[in-house]
Amino acid sequence: MTTVDHGGRDETRLREARETDLLSVYRIEKTAFQQPWPYAAFERLLDAPAFLVAERPAGGPTVDPEADRHTDGSGVVGYVVGDTTPNHGRDIGHIKDIAVRPDAQGQGLGRRLLRRALHHLAASGASVVKLEVRASNTRAQRLYDSEGFEPVRTEPRYYGDGEAAYVMALELGDWIKTGRE
Repeated sequence: MTTVDHGGRDETRLREARETDLLSVYRIEKTAFQQPWPYAAFERLLDAPAFLVAERPAGGPTVDPEADRHTDGSGVVGYVVGDTTPNHGRDIGHIKDIAVRPDAQGQGLGRRLLRRALHHLAASGASVVKLEVRASNTRAQRLYDSEGFEPVRTEPRYYGDGEAAYVMALELGDWIKTGRE
């Protein structure tokens, strides 16, 4: 299934990730996180139902040319990875990773990626979606909260550096009824 979403705001499109995107995804991962996933993790998840990238055409401005092979702001500027796990007829979706290149942040791409991933997870049979977020990452927490995720529990020392994670969950049926694209 091919999904292209131009979102109306700019020429950034959302689509399913391809093997040729993985190096760009990995570079964004290393820029975004203190403890990045290894490249092989993205290779293993390439067929996940909600592994999507945000891609810009050539010609956009950039302030961080080292973040990608493109120096004009084009190419992969963000990604989300989500999968599903069977759970007695009530499959669970999991947003495993989401990041936007620093020069593309603050433009709503994280929200667009998250929403598109939620639609993909719903289409894959998930009825609820969970995620983990660093206790210190208030920006991401605000995004998830605004989309209807609710805190479920705290996992102490979840991350390798000892920081806690908040586990948040969203009932997809309720979210879909809001008509968010």
